[in-house]
Amino acid sequence: MAKNSVAGLLTSVDELFTTQEIREEAKLERVIDLPPDEISDFPDHPFKVRMDEEMLQMIESVKQHGVLVPALVRPKPEGGFQMIAGHRRKHAAKLTELSKIPCIVRDLTDEEATIVMVDSNLQREKILPSERAFAYKMRLEAMKRQGQRNDLTCATPLHKSGKKSREILAEQVGESYEQVRKFIRLTSLIPELLELVDNSVLKEKDKLQIALRPAVELSYLKKEEQEDLFQAIQDMDCTPSHVQAIKMRQFSQQGRLDSNVIFSILEEEKPNQKEQFKIPKERISKYFAPGTPVQKIEDTIVKALELYRKRQRSMER
Repeated sequence: MAKNSVAGLLTSVDELFTTQEIREEAKLERVIDLPPDEISDFPDHPFKVRMDEEMLQMIESVKQHGVLVPALVRPKPEGGFQMIAGHRRKHAAKLTELSKIPCIVRDLTDEEATIVMVDSNLQREKILPSERAFAYKMRLEAMKRQGQRNDLTCATPLHKSGKKSREILAEQVGESYEQVRKFIRLTSLIPELLELVDNSVLKEKDKLQIALRPAVELSYLKKEEQEDLFQAIQDMDCTPSHVQAIKMRQFSQQGRLDSNVIFSILEEEKPNQKEQFKIPKERISKYFAPGTPVQKIEDTIVKALELYRKRQRSMER
């Protein structure tokens, strides 16, 4: 018999010793109890497990009732399991010394696992900018590995509808594609600056914050420039405004950004740092007709003060 014919007649060991029904059943999802130590974390998991108020509540719930909602895991080729969704539940179980937690076992490819992991965690109530940034990037790369054109600058239509990859990703995560682009830019920030961006959500006391818009501009700085900026932020105890961040990016593009330039830019007065003088509306409302524009009220008050100043000067002569 020819060699190819023999190969065609051979079957796998599974086919020899199992029935089709058993093989199909093995592929189905199942819920089993697993020791937390047998479940490895998802590689480069972008969502942090923080010891916040929600985690403390989860720990208390696990103490009283155990893990009520099964985690989602997938089997690893070398044995054991990998966590897809349920890192916080696993952490709470380990802290409460729970021996096993219920898990849904599902066969997933690397790309499928990444997409499911991201989508399940995006349902959280509070997500940090850094978490969203790396999650979007991982999801985009997983989509790309699946054979789709998903770089944010690609203009090639992904579907017959004519939609581009960035539009489809944005729809899937409930953001505009421009917002998705901004978040992914944050992955170019050094960790120290990214922590300050996260604090725009966490609002930790005695810790500075950087808003999303200036953070996106700062992400274009070279690593060394970002390190110089972080040092300046620590020394001056202030962070750059959006306008200042744009200026730093421009100097960087010109090859002129160094620590001295960074310090000089940070020393510039920000609009929100200018001293404001406010008068309660009820104190001046009787002097103006209802509906008088704010600018007209301000101009009238300034003119009245000028007249008052002139009168005071004439009385002093």
